[in-house]
Amino acid sequence: MSFAIALSGINAINSELDTISNNIANSGTYGFKSGRANFSSMYAGTQATGVEVSSVTQSIDEGGGILTTGRGMDAAISGRGFFVSRDTNGQMVYSRVGMFSVDKTGFVIDGNGRKVQGYAALPGSDALGVLGDLKVPNGQIAAKATDKLNYVSNLSRDWTVPTVAPFNAADPLSFNSSNVSVVYDSLGTKHSVTQYFVKTGTNAINVHYAFDGAPVASTQALTFDTNGVLTSPTTAVSLGLGTPAGANALTVAIDYTGTTQYAGESVPTVNASNGYASGTLISTSIDENGAVLAQYSNGEKQRVGTLALAAFPAEGALTPVSDTSWISSSASGEALMFAAGTGMTGKLTTGAIEQSNVDMTGELVGLMSAQRNYQANTKVISTQNEMMQSLMQAV
Repeated sequence: MSFAIALSGINAINSELDTISNNIANSGTYGFKSGRANFSSMYAGTQATGVEVSSVTQSIDEGGGILTTGRGMDAAISGRGFFVSRDTNGQMVYSRVGMFSVDKTGFVIDGNGRKVQGYAALPGSDALGVLGDLKVPNGQIAAKATDKLNYVSNLSRDWTVPTVAPFNAADPLSFNSSNVSVVYDSLGTKHSVTQYFVKTGTNAINVHYAFDGAPVASTQALTFDTNGVLTSPTTAVSLGLGTPAGANALTVAIDYTGTTQYAGESVPTVNASNGYASGTLISTSIDENGAVLAQYSNGEKQRVGTLALAAFPAEGALTPVSDTSWISSSASGEALMFAAGTGMTGKLTTGAIEQSNVDMTGELVGLMSAQRNYQANTKVISTQNEMMQSLMQAV
């Protein structure tokens, strides 16, 4: 019986060595989670029969170090969760390795070429769309005509009513100040809207407009209270700018909310329109909420999708597979899908990847301990063999 018991010890230690060696081999593998062999005693009734490795515990809940890469499509999960990919067989696999790229057809893929799962973007909304293969639109994005212009400025209380009247854009003595804003038509052509500010009396200023230098038949009156706060208009002002050649008619709502009349300089603080020219895709990146952002040559950055993160009721029971990944099992439960930083998942650290969580010092100590235990079990077999030889010689 002692032969069999010692042999079980050697077999169990061999299994432990498999686990330790796998940990050591993957100490530099991104997203790897170390394992620990768990020994259990064996009995036949009340008779001891040795030892076995009853299970291997995965240290999935222990995060690895964060390695900064600076790459826009790299991301590490800070907390629970797994990136989700679909392989060529349609199998969903889960990984902590956030190294992504966009293939030639526009699909977001992981470092092993599998299609990354996420939520599609809904135009004009921050809500999450349908869950599936993430894809970045190729080619150009269409131009967007300007329909809003936010303009905030201090229109100086020190201005005096111009001595030259009526207003004439060609005569700077007929107005107090002017400023130019950029707008775009439906074809993406850039145009200029010039605002001319003319003080007409105490706490009253008129605004005249020109479109690409041509006068616009609209005038807006701005009024202020004795504290220099704008009292009128209280809503955006609709300004018709005509119809640029080949494009749709262009109307822009100008919002003066926040404009003041204090003493001192006339200083614009906001001069922003919402239109843009067409543009081509030049790069992609991921933000801390998992949004996949497409950067275009016209300066626009758009969310084209959001990475999905999976969490499990019992993540330690996931089944490990190749390519530093896991698949679900009956013991782990089915994947629960979230956006980063919501539900049971953590946020992302972008421009970084998670390193292996292997403690090399601990593994080397475990290796020495396994070696000592192995030698002890072989000593039992050697001693038993010597006793059997002595017995045979005595017979």
